[in-house]
Amino acid sequence: MDVSFLLNGETVRVSGQSPTRTLLDWLRIDRGLTGTKEGCNEGDCGACTVMVTDADGARAMNACILFLPQLQGRAVRTVEGIAGPDGALHPVQQAMVDHHGSQCGFCTPGFVVSMATAHLNGRTDFDDQLAGNLCRCTGYAPIVRAAESAATSPVPDWMTENLDHVGKVPQDDNAYLPETTDDLAAWCVAHPDGVLIGGATDVGLWVNKDLRRLGPLAFLNNITEMKQIVIGADEIRIGAATTMTDLGAAIAPYHPDFAELIRRYGSVQVRNVATIGGNIANGSPIGDGPPALIALGARLHLRKGDARRDILLEDFFLDYRKQDRQPGEFVEAVTLPRQIDNLKCYKLSKRFDQDISAVCGCFDIVIEHGKVFAARIAFGGMAGTPKRAAAVETALIGKDWTEATISAAQAEFAQDFQPMSDMRASAAYRLTAAQGMLLRYYLEKTGQATRVLEVTQ
Repeated sequence: MDVSFLLNGETVRVSGQSPTRTLLDWLRIDRGLTGTKEGCNEGDCGACTVMVTDADGARAMNACILFLPQLQGRAVRTVEGIAGPDGALHPVQQAMVDHHGSQCGFCTPGFVVSMATAHLNGRTDFDDQLAGNLCRCTGYAPIVRAAESAATSPVPDWMTENLDHVGKVPQDDNAYLPETTDDLAAWCVAHPDGVLIGGATDVGLWVNKDLRRLGPLAFLNNITEMKQIVIGADEIRIGAATTMTDLGAAIAPYHPDFAELIRRYGSVQVRNVATIGGNIANGSPIGDGPPALIALGARLHLRKGDARRDILLEDFFLDYRKQDRQPGEFVEAVTLPRQIDNLKCYKLSKRFDQDISAVCGCFDIVIEHGKVFAARIAFGGMAGTPKRAAAVETALIGKDWTEATISAAQAEFAQDFQPMSDMRASAAYRLTAAQGMLLRYYLEKTGQATRVLEVTQ
């Protein structure tokens, strides 16, 4: 496997490495760049944060779950490259010193890189930008003060990247980097048991935690057409390799509650690489994307060789970790019908940021002349797959839009779902929470305040 990219402004070429070797491992062992730390080794703590730049701009990412082939043609900047070539401190580094933003120092390099990336991009929503970096010492206040202090400083000249210096490399069939969907389709037919890698936010854990040895791999981040979002008159088409960051920004004007749900999807570092296609094809019963998409009536577009088919997204999930996808077939895109926004999404988890849903409920209910004209309700965390609440929908449609109707429909959740009990929630709690979410939707639709984060004095 050959890979070429910029590392702290200099062109490097990596040869003879396993395609599942992580950037973090290579940086620390082969390059001696030990400022990038290993904390959780699963993309949660942010100690390994690096800045990765490509044609779409600079983004913070977790080096512990980035495989080397994902860097082809890009630029990587570690904490050692945040300061200038002459040793001059970056404004965020100086601000960390001035505001005492470091104590034990283990988390500091990751914070500095996240702050420098936000600074480069002009982002000042620091609670979001730093949510993927964990610190056990400072209580975050001095770190946020440092970020705020540096926000108005100019971006140093050395932070710009020139990707023209990065060359192409020979293709490796076992670590394939297709540039078109046609290339990918041919590869998938030839390797029906191959593994497709978008952001590696899940596959990275297969390697780091389960110590799996993977077969032929195809990396999707160079397929431009699979990262496109097309807003049409009748539908919104989202390429399967679209990152959650890009999806959140694009969907916000049309379905702001979906965008708000995405804001709680992992961290900035995770959203910058995780793809909507991976979130779907993974088949997890607790993935947050499918309930919203199902509630919106999404259709999934699948491809095998030259043959394409599309199905309702809800029909893709057959059983726990079992999907309607043939060997050699892959998710190419997902489409949503353009519609008036009635969507509300409620994510219940033990932490606000970076947590897996105990229950995720998404509701799209249309009211006409005081009656429920249509209803699409979907949940994650309530069954072995993302699933519609068909009995609840039936109990609503055609009925008066009143609290009495809601109360009657709440009883139908037990017909739709028999959730399990686990470390996140008991079965009884999940059912009660789902019932509460339906009532919450009703209260919001009738103008009552229900969102704690929006309560002000």
